[in-house]
Amino acid sequence: MELQVLFDNTSLKNKELTAQIAELVSQNKIELSKLISFAKESKDPIKATCIEAMEFATKKDSSKGTSAMMKFAIESLKEKAPRIKWESAKVIGNIATHFPKQLDDAVAALLKNTEHKGTVVRWSAAFALGEILKLKRSMNKDLIPAIENITSWETNNAIRKIYMTALKIVSNK
Repeated sequence: MELQVLFDNTSLKNKELTAQIAELVSQNKIELSKLISFAKESKDPIKATCIEAMEFATKKDSSKGTSAMMKFAIESLKEKAPRIKWESAKVIGNIATHFPKQLDDAVAALLKNTEHKGTVVRWSAAFALGEILKLKRSMNKDLIPAIENITSWETNNAIRKIYMTALKIVSNK
């Protein structure tokens, strides 16, 4: 399936387009390497839609994630567009368990997004960091104090709750 054809189809609303791309990824009808390359070459709104489709597909089946997808998502956390940041964080949260060697880079970039002015960016960073924390890796010795510090100044209760839930799960296991 040619991605540009899908994006050129003006009869598809954005949510329908995202769902269709996610389904094509799930069915292996779009190569992830092609989707990533297409996203890298696209303007921010299209790039964000591609990443959101990756997020939908990996939420349904985390094994659809690849090392290249993880790397792309980590790199995309540094973009200016908030939607790219938050969709990338959700992808990382969905597939983190499969790519432990890339978690240090992911955590470093996610921690920067915890201070973003956008609530959804911070919420998505919290989601991903919480998922990484629940993996109980050796990095938790540094991650737990960092997350405890974030909870001391984060003013949004929904975001704080994500962190607190992850901390509680880790302390109970």
